[in-house]
Amino acid sequence: MLSILAISILPILVAWLLDKILGDPMWLPHPVVLFGKIIHKCETILNKGHWKRTKGAIMAVVLIIMTFVLTDYLLKIALDVSVYLWMTVTTILVFYCLAGTTLLREVRQVFYALDISLHQGRERVARIVGRDTANLTAQEVRSAALETMSENLSDGVVAPLFWLVLLGVPGMMAYKMVNTLDSMIGYHNERYLRFGTWAARIDDVANYIPARLTALMMILTSSFYRWWSRLRFVAKYGRMHASPNSGYPEAALASILDCRFGGSHDYFGQRFYKPYIGDCDRQLSTKDMIIAIGVNQRVEIVMMVIVCASILF
Repeated sequence: MLSILAISILPILVAWLLDKILGDPMWLPHPVVLFGKIIHKCETILNKGHWKRTKGAIMAVVLIIMTFVLTDYLLKIALDVSVYLWMTVTTILVFYCLAGTTLLREVRQVFYALDISLHQGRERVARIVGRDTANLTAQEVRSAALETMSENLSDGVVAPLFWLVLLGVPGMMAYKMVNTLDSMIGYHNERYLRFGTWAARIDDVANYIPARLTALMMILTSSFYRWWSRLRFVAKYGRMHASPNSGYPEAALASILDCRFGGSHDYFGQRFYKPYIGDCDRQLSTKDMIIAIGVNQRVEIVMMVIVCASILF
């Protein structure tokens, strides 16, 4: 018989290893796709007429709570049948919630595509960023890929594991619903400005600690002799991002690479001006991508150690 600790830790470790090996295979049905369809259907029905902010708030809260409750119910049913079924279901759900490996592969491909041509680099980076990419320079393509990588480290790895520690697998799945809601209706444009307000604010709250924890781990796993100056760098520039959270992992990576992120970008045909994160406007290279991927991998390992330690103690 497996010990209680093995039953608790093994599914998480297996799920993490599956993410490292498989990433997010296109052929595999994913609950986030289902979340997206549900959100789209509800938004189409509710985002009209009066009381848009209220209806958007109710939709967001109900979907998040339902995700938590249904996941908890599914796990209880699985446990009633067999502990091995519970372990299998837990492994699958944790695997679905982690999104580290695929993004790293995509970022690699962006840099490799740029080595061939600027056009291919723009096409490749368009797969992972929300900004318009048709007129990006090679420097902006590289910067966009690295910015997205740092944000995804928080949203796709650290934050889900953080909520796993706090609220178990149901909390982890509920976080994925929060994240999906924000990515679909959390925009500051005419359509979602009022309806998506609560989705965006809930996402800000859910990521507040994970984003700062991500930045801290990035700094501490990258240098033993420059960590204090880099922490001061993050404290200075992390708050300059339009998002209350995304700027912190971006600032951490900018400090590690000694580069500059941010600047003006086009979204849906509109120009947005963002403060710069950092002041060293040097040219980024493939070497920077390799360093950034190493940072991601070290933080993932540290976060997994934290998760396992929280279960053990």
